Amino acid sequence: MATSSSGEGELRTEPLTGLHWVGIVAALVSGAIHLLLGIRFFPSGLGISFLLAGLGFLGAIGLVLRGYRRRLVYGVGIPFVLVQLVLWYVINFASGPKSFPADVGTFGAIDKIAQLVLVGVLIALLRS
Repeated sequence: MATSSSGEGELRTEPLTGLHWVGIVAALVSGAIHLLLGIRFFPSGLGISFLLAGLGFLGAIGLVLRGYRRRLVYGVGIPFVLVQLVLWYVINFASGPKSFPADVGTFGAIDKIAQLVLVGVLIALLRS
């Protein structure tokens, strides 16, 4: 198997800390939930938006693992996740038929906890 001398496409996990791995796991959880919901709701607009969000999480994980402009990924990740949190609340509770927190559901709770953890990790990584 040939190896690349320029290091393109190689994982650069050696500088990652425990905090990075907590963020990667949180992003992986949220990304997987979004992909699952995207498949369930496909081909509706909501399903497509879930799929795109899930791919965004997975793409960001890939960029971090490859060491590509990590600070930029952290900085873009914060509003990416915060917008999803706000939209989730507005669509489901503020303008939807559900009541908060009674109708959050298992996927919603796991996803939003993972996203809150992820935002905290991203802020901490950006500040370090």
